This record gives sequence, structure tokens and C-alpha cells, in this order.
Amino acid sequence: MVNIKKKFGDFLLNVDFEADKEILGVLGASGCGKSLTLKCIAGIVEPDEGRIELDGRVLYDSTKGINLPPQQRKVGYLFQNYALFPNMTVEKNIGCGLGKRGNSEIISEYIRRFQLKGLEKRYPSQLSGGQQQRVALARIFASQPELLMLDEPFSALDSYLKWQLEQEMMNILKDYKGAVLFVSHNRDEVYRLCNRIVVMDNGKSERPCTKHELFQFPKTLAATILSGCKNISRAKKISHHSLRALDWNIVLHTEEQVKDSITHVAIRANHLEMGKTKGENTFSFPVANTIEEMFNQVLIFDTGHKPLRFEFSKSESPYEKQTLLINLPKEKLILF
Repeated sequence: MVNIKKKFGDFLLNVDFEADKEILGVLGASGCGKSLTLKCIAGIVEPDEGRIELDGRVLYDSTKGINLPPQQRKVGYLFQNYALFPNMTVEKNIGCGLGKRGNSEIISEYIRRFQLKGLEKRYPSQLSGGQQQRVALARIFASQPELLMLDEPFSALDSYLKWQLEQEMMNILKDYKGAVLFVSHNRDEVYRLCNRIVVMDNGKSERPCTKHELFQFPKTLAATILSGCKNISRAKKISHHSLRALDWNIVLHTEEQVKDSITHVAIRANHLEMGKTKGENTFSFPVANTIEEMFNQVLIFDTGHKPLRFEFSKSESPYEKQTLLINLPKEKLILF
């Protein structure tokens, strides 16, 4: 359980969430406070107020004056750069995680478990990125943490190596019985690795939700943007089931009831459809630009205000007209 506040100049960290024995994703843009949150949990940075609890143990409580040092928290923290000791071999780096329990037999077991056989005498500079990550994870697991925190573990890797290490990470975490906090700005990573996700925006955490809820029915502007939706307009309620999309200058009919407090409407670019005749939620838009992506074709429509993006597979017939009828299916509209 984490419920803390920390002020850094004009930046205020205000997070409140709980994690079960699960891989909980923490998704947010750079500078939103994700890494700072982990440092507070690990005991590297002291919050200004609040409480941090792990498996019934209080790690930090501002009202009771409790602030356990990092070595007593039983928290494993995988830094972005892995933080291996450059002057120590693989086996000595792993031995650091064992402390007084360290002996060659236990170290050998972790070397075997993390597929590091033959690398025992090498130094970090002699290892690949994947090997360094496995050494760092072996050192963390050797300390028998009750909570594992992974801070952007794949951010500095190329796409193929990232995929390989992701598979290795999933296999390693399968056998881990504690809670895992997986921090990333990459929505694809958290979708593949996590079942529940906390969105962070400008220092504040949102209510944890399932990945299905986040990617199908995001509830805030920050969550909608982080989930990859590119078509977002300010909105104003007209009736219980209609609204005006102010940035597209169109009236949309909705399946979901429109709340008085609505501020935005959104729709994913691949949810737009070609219309046959003008009607409910079908409009004529001129094509402003055409973009070819690796697997998709993208049309950018000129709405007179904010552009509207339409993505479709390259296998579909190309749309060559300069003006097209486009339908925004009401069941696909995201309201918040």
C-alpha cells in the first residue's frame, strides 16, 4: 500500500494505490513521477507525508515517525541502468545480494537459475545488455525481496533485444510469489506484462484499472492519451445521447449516456469506418494528408479545426478520393 506526497519545487507527487501478488503496471510519460515513486518506496527518497506498507510491515509512516532504511525494507529495485558494480565480477555482484548468507553454493544456484553459467568471472563491461540485466535480477532475487520494482527495464534496448528480454523477464517473474511494480512509458510493454495498470499524470496517480478498462474505456484525458488514442476533441453535452465535438465541429450521437460533466470525446483511429450515405455520425471530410506506415495506411482528414486520423490495413483497397464519407460508430466513442 502506497499513499504518499512529496514536493520538489513546483512539482507535487501525490500517489495512492495498492498492489496484490501481481505485476502492477505504472504507466506515465517521462517526468510524471514514476521513478520518484519507486525511490520513495525503496527508501532512497523520503516522502513529506503519508504511509507505505508492505505485507503488513510499515516501511514509512509520517505520523508515527517510521522510516525504515533501504536495507530493512525487503524491496528489490532494478534501476534503468542496472547499477552493477563495475569493479566486481558477475559472481561477486550476485553475492552482494546475499549479504551474510552468501556462499559459493548459493551463488552458483542463482548463476544457473538466471542462465549465467560461464560468465562468473566476467565484469559488467564484458557483458551484453541482456546479460547485465540477468545479473542485476539475480542479485535482486538473491536478496529475497517481498516487492520487486522494475524501472523502465527495456527503455535503452533495440526492438529485437527488447522482445527477447521481455520473454526472459516473463519466465523469471512466473515463479516470483511477491508483488511486482513494472514502470514504463510504453503502453505495449505494460499491456503484455500486466493485468492491472496505474496511470500517472503530472505527479498524481489515477485509480488502478484492468488493462481492458484502460485500453477500451479510459476515464481521463491522460489515460486516453497514454493508451494510444490520437483522435480526441473537447466536447459539450447536447442531450442524454448527443454531444458536440468542438474540435471537429460535428454533432455525435452516443450509445453511452452523456454526463453533464463531460469534457472530451475520443475515438481510436482504427475504429473509424467508411460511410456509404450521410446519416447518424457519418460526415464528409476532405483528405488533408496520406501517411504510409509499416503495416497500416493513414488518412488525415481536415475537419476545419483539429485533424481526424483514420488507420486501416494496407491489405484493404486504397481510398483515392479527395473527400470521403467517414462514420464514427457510436459504440466506439469514448466519453470522459
